[in-house]
Amino acid sequence: MTMIPAALDDIRVLDISHGIAGPLCAKLLGDFGADVIKVEPAGGECGRRMPPFFQDDPDPEKSLFFLLVNLNKRGITLDLERPQGADIFKKLARLADVVVETFPPGYLASLGLDHASLERENPGLVMTSITPFGQSGPYSRYKGEEILAYAMSGIMSISGTTDREPLKHGGFQAQYEAGFNGTMATLFTLLLRDATGAGQHVDVSIQEVVTSTMVANQPFYSWAGGVQGRRRPVGTMFGNVMPCKDGYFVSQAGGGASWDDLAEFYGRQELKDERFADVDQRTVNGQALDAILIEAAKERTMAEMFKTASEQYRMLFGIVQTPADLAHCAQLEAREFYQEVEHPVIGKINVPFRLWNMTEIPARYRRPAPTLGQHNAEVYGRLLGYAEEEVTALREAGVI
Repeated sequence: MTMIPAALDDIRVLDISHGIAGPLCAKLLGDFGADVIKVEPAGGECGRRMPPFFQDDPDPEKSLFFLLVNLNKRGITLDLERPQGADIFKKLARLADVVVETFPPGYLASLGLDHASLERENPGLVMTSITPFGQSGPYSRYKGEEILAYAMSGIMSISGTTDREPLKHGGFQAQYEAGFNGTMATLFTLLLRDATGAGQHVDVSIQEVVTSTMVANQPFYSWAGGVQGRRRPVGTMFGNVMPCKDGYFVSQAGGGASWDDLAEFYGRQELKDERFADVDQRTVNGQALDAILIEAAKERTMAEMFKTASEQYRMLFGIVQTPADLAHCAQLEAREFYQEVEHPVIGKINVPFRLWNMTEIPARYRRPAPTLGQHNAEVYGRLLGYAEEEVTALREAGVI
């Protein structure tokens, strides 16, 4: 059986990025067939030092985050700050289509490895830079972190309740969003290059990526000077997270269900009172509404409520799924969302993989995240043509 060619199997990517956003950008290109070469310093990039670690062992091969965002890559080591290392990278760039990087603006230029320098070697090269604040502007040289991205983008100003400080969302969503945007921008640029032959420098600001998700907050302010703000600490649980017997759920009016249907679902006829007749009334009497719903749900399970609300009442209803719930989620299983990965150090692990489905050329898992320098001989020997003794000499000199 002949395998259908992958969408990007004629594309080579050099990933010199660190952390989550840049590596994820390059990983997604690899998922669709690109030959992604992870280029790291001899000590490994910072993502290898990100916990959690397998069996709590802070080994550079045991970081969960590194494993997740570096699937489908080959891995080499190379010291870009050494003149010989920079020269070798230029040779690699001549054979590449894309470079993904996350260094502070100006750093690669100081090494003669910025887009302006590399495009003289390879006019069709696309360089995708993902940084906290972009390549220009008064904040461009500032360092950033996940919590700063949420604060500086404005999303924290509407998260949480008014009686507490602004709240940061869990996890590293800003990094993932920036990685997705980097992938999309890279693909657009490659598509244009097919028509013009010219590469470009793609400049992704994590602050702008997160701010762009504020689809109502910022337009409200521009349009009418309105500020959304955070929600009140009481009387606003309906439409937000509420407790039940074995977890938490979210319930909203709408979908295919009327307010009377919602009252029937909860088994509380008092919900049909005039004080809950419309949105304005439910807002004014929010504290009483919350009390009724919490009492009605306290002996009901997430699974039962979700099934009844969805199938019998066609309500807008969701349950707050834990990692254990997601690992056994029938919907995700049916869509083959997870991929079993066998890493040479960590062993077998299921990870999120198929972020969207395509009928002809879906994402394909080909290899686990590389160990440090795993493909040095392969890349320097077969791709660049170095003899074995030359590779050994580079290693002994600390260049690789």
